[in-house]
Formats: sequence, structure tokens, C-alpha cells
Amino acid sequence: MSRIAPTFAALKAAHKTALVTFITAGDPSPALTVPLMHALVAGGADILELGVPFSDPMAEGPVIQRACERALAHGVGIRDVFAYVAEFRRTNQSTPVVLMGYANPIERIGPDHFIAEAKAAGADGAIVVDYPPEECEDFAAAMRAAGLDMIFLLAPTSTEERIAQVAKVGGGFSYYVSLKGVTGAGNIDTAQVAERLGAIRRHVKLPIGVGFGIRDGATARAVAEVADAVVIGSRIIQEIENSPQDGAVAAVHAFVAGIRGALDA
Repeated sequence: MSRIAPTFAALKAAHKTALVTFITAGDPSPALTVPLMHALVAGGADILELGVPFSDPMAEGPVIQRACERALAHGVGIRDVFAYVAEFRRTNQSTPVVLMGYANPIERIGPDHFIAEAKAAGADGAIVVDYPPEECEDFAAAMRAAGLDMIFLLAPTSTEERIAQVAKVGGGFSYYVSLKGVTGAGNIDTAQVAERLGAIRRHVKLPIGVGFGIRDGATARAVAEVADAVVIGSRIIQEIENSPQDGAVAAVHAFVAGIRGALDA
């Protein structure tokens, strides 16, 4: 079992909503990745998503695309991501870490190798944007056998069949993309989100996190009324972009602490 299910269980017992945060590994520099991971936890993040840099991140808006470009300019690849997770685990054995990215880097090193390296590093699961559940049952089963969760995306346009398939093969939690668009775009209609989550929960018994478009404490708190987790990525990357490198860790910590405070108020 990964750390994800116990984390959600503990939060539910405490009547708290999970805060899931995203950064891209290697952005703004390789040396800051692990300090940023620790800053996210210190600020109140419950689960970390660590982005694997990729040259064509199709689901990402310009903010996370720029983060990928900066990381790739530093030469950061998937093996570096494993190393960051292993370094983080030297002092944090409890916070779940989910690797988020695209199929290409996984296919390049081989799915079995990816699973073995992710497990050895101390990761808890993966979100692979372009691995549809209908086409990766074997990969999801191999992840599960290694004690890792395969987390799938659901969208406003997801069909009943797709939702049922995610319920069948997914693990950890399900990630509901609240907008018809890329990361960082638009404003969330929380009433619409609540309606869609009701339909999803008829099939999916895992916790459901909601992301894309959550930019402040008020929106996070509104989403928390209907979701099990709030997922924030682009807004955190903007804090990194808008800070000098020696101030990025403090800026990220302060922003996440503000979101945590809004969720717990």
C-alpha cells in the first residue's frame, strides 16, 4: 500500500480536506527542487505532485510549460526526478509523492524500469496524462503490485464508460479536471463541479481531488466543500517565477500556508 490511502483516511478522521500541490522537478533550478518539496509540506501540503519535465506537456498552460522549459534547459530528466524523491525521503518518510507527467519518458526507459525506480526512490504513485485507462490496465496492475497507485484524470466531458473504467483500474485518488482547457486557465464553477462529482461518485469510490483553475484561498475553500482534495499547481509555479531564486522557497511556503489556512478556517 502507498502512503496515499492512509493520508486520506487520517485527514477524513480529522475532518480536513487534502491539499495537493504541484511543482516541476528542476524548476527554477535543480538545487531548489527538494527544498521546495519540503517548503510545500511545511506550508501545509498533504500530498506532493512532482512534475517530470517534458517538451510537449499537452495538458499544461503556459505557466507549467515554461516550468518544463526551464527544467529541460538544466538537463533535468526522469532519472533526476527519481533522485529528488530519494533525497526528499531521507528526511520525510510520511508525505505521499506522486510523479506527474507524460508517457514518452516512461516509454523511453521502459514501464517496468519506471515502476522499479519509482518504488526504490520512495514515490507513491503516478499520473500519466496520456495513458488512458482503457489502454494501460497491465501497467496499472503492475503499479498496484509494486504498492504504487495509478491515478487517472477525469474531465467535465468524461463519459460514463470512462468514469467506470477509472473506477476499475485507478488507485490512490481520482483527479477531476474542473475546466475544459489547460492548467491555469479560467475560473471554476463550483456548482457545476459539485454536480459532476456526484455523478462520478456513483462509480468511483476513491477520494476525488479537484484541480485546474484554483488560484486563491476563497476558491480552494469553495472547492473543498464538495471535494476530498484541492489540487494547486500553476499558481505555485507563478510564485516561483515571480520570486528571485533565493526567495522562491519562502514565497512558496507562504502561499501554501495561506491556502492551508483558508481550508482549515
